Amino acid sequence: MDNTILEYLPDATVMLNFERKIVGANRAARELLSADFKGTDLALSLRHPEILEAVDSALHGDAPNSREISFSHPIPRNFEMRVFRLPGAGGVVGEVAAILILHDVTASVQAVAVRSDFVANVSHELRSPLAALVGFIETLQGPARDDAAAREHFLSIMSAEADRMTRLIDDLLSLSALEVNEHVRPQGRVDLKNVLQVVMELLLARATSKTMTIELHGTEPVQKIPGDRDELIQVFQNLIDNAIKYGASGSVISVDFGQVGRIPDIGMPGIAVAVQNEGEGIASELLPRLTERFYRVDKGRSRSMGGTGLGLAIVKHIVNRHRGRLTIDSAPGKGSTFTVYLPTHD
Repeated sequence: MDNTILEYLPDATVMLNFERKIVGANRAARELLSADFKGTDLALSLRHPEILEAVDSALHGDAPNSREISFSHPIPRNFEMRVFRLPGAGGVVGEVAAILILHDVTASVQAVAVRSDFVANVSHELRSPLAALVGFIETLQGPARDDAAAREHFLSIMSAEADRMTRLIDDLLSLSALEVNEHVRPQGRVDLKNVLQVVMELLLARATSKTMTIELHGTEPVQKIPGDRDELIQVFQNLIDNAIKYGASGSVISVDFGQVGRIPDIGMPGIAVAVQNEGEGIASELLPRLTERFYRVDKGRSRSMGGTGLGLAIVKHIVNRHRGRLTIDSAPGKGSTFTVYLPTHD
């Protein structure tokens, strides 16, 4: 097979010999495996029982195998796998005997799931505010028709409910788009310090209204990192906005960033950005649920502040798309620290 042509095929393609060792792999396969494992057994770089079973069957002369498989690390991805033995392949050492092709179908699988989730979430979350609006309208058309004070009161509530529904739909659309594209890594380069400075300027007035200050601390130099500027602005806008919402009036919000030698669970070097508030804190048993969509520690307080319960879910998906990590450290009475780790290299 022409290696030049193979290199530019969009599907991950791996060539194997009769010993199941990798003879060659194109760029898409090397990116998927995160390395070039030429000369090693496929099992050392792709620990997936279904794939290994299909490859072994093909090498023993069975019919070509095609099926859908899924990976869970580093993010969920779906592939249509096809493996077949090359016609006429002999037992020569190093000769290509079988081809493994992995066609990424994550986007189409995710699109179906996202549509289903979107309908379910919208129907559930909009039911209460819609019912309230209907009730207010009926009241204004009936008993409160000529009551000016009641009319102003109800219209104010209706406006707030309509605004909340708009925010909810906007966040759901944003989250749905992120879920569909989560498996695609951003292609741009971002000045992270500039992103943080922009977010601080955007939220300065809101912090000032609570007599809070936002302090940025960072070590130099910090190079541009792989990322999507708009999405990273959304990440830190959500985190700092939450720090303002749930921090104590008159307190300081600390935003600390700097290089780290090892990102938790990933191992590669990166940059850590920690957003710390001086709020009430959160019990440790609740921390794993914070990034679930619509989960709120205090539902009444969150809604009264205009929250949709989707902010941290959006943060998690953006960080995942950047192949980073989000950690949360909090305890009652000690405030909360949300730390975003982002790789410095592709």
